[in-house]
Amino acid sequence: MTDTYRLAELNITVSSLYDEVHRLCRDYLSPEPKADFKVVTTQTDIDFEREKSAREDEAEGRPVQKFTDGYLETLAVYRKIAEKLPKYDAFLFHGSCIAVNGEGYIFTAKSGTGKSTHTRLWRELLGNRAVMVNDDKPLIRVSEAGATVYGTPWDGKHRLSSNISAPLKALCILQRAPDNSIYQITAAEAYPMLLQQVYRPYDGEAMKKTLDLIDRLASSVKLWRLNCNTDIRAAKIAYDAMKG
Repeated sequence: MTDTYRLAELNITVSSLYDEVHRLCRDYLSPEPKADFKVVTTQTDIDFEREKSAREDEAEGRPVQKFTDGYLETLAVYRKIAEKLPKYDAFLFHGSCIAVNGEGYIFTAKSGTGKSTHTRLWRELLGNRAVMVNDDKPLIRVSEAGATVYGTPWDGKHRLSSNISAPLKALCILQRAPDNSIYQITAAEAYPMLLQQVYRPYDGEAMKKTLDLIDRLASSVKLWRLNCNTDIRAAKIAYDAMKG
């Protein structure tokens, strides 16, 4: 099964064993048949994702989850795409991204901190002005004009995403706290979390390019740290500061 999809302004042809990835990506079909690059999955790629998932479950003390080959292939496809993206000045980033009045804001943190909860508070606070770009794994592309964030169909357990893009205005690192406060941080302060949350390619040259892209991202957007609880006032404090 083969089709071409448009992600982060790139046309990507996907050839798969199962049709689940094509159902997942149906809203991203490309009108252009010519591809910037192609990814092809095999049973070996699916087996790799199964083994990786099992290792992660065991490391976290969770029961090993049972996934279908079709679902695991969707992960394999995105991994193969992510390996190629740095060549095109783009990368996969783990975070929850929301657009307000056409400008993007990404919230990132360690798993379980409450990224999705916080962007939900923004939607409650701002109503139709706020649109989810991607709740889990958006793509970011960096150019001389700045950083742009893109929706993708790989959007987390809440399935919140839109096939849109937005200039990235700010990136915020979340930390749970009893009281709400926000302050701007330097690139050096943000760097450890940025490196943790970016997809790190296996290919050495792609990883080198990714590190350069992180540096360029950190110099092109404002960086913030938000100590927050789950009260809607956390969203108001964050938005009032970050909108500039």
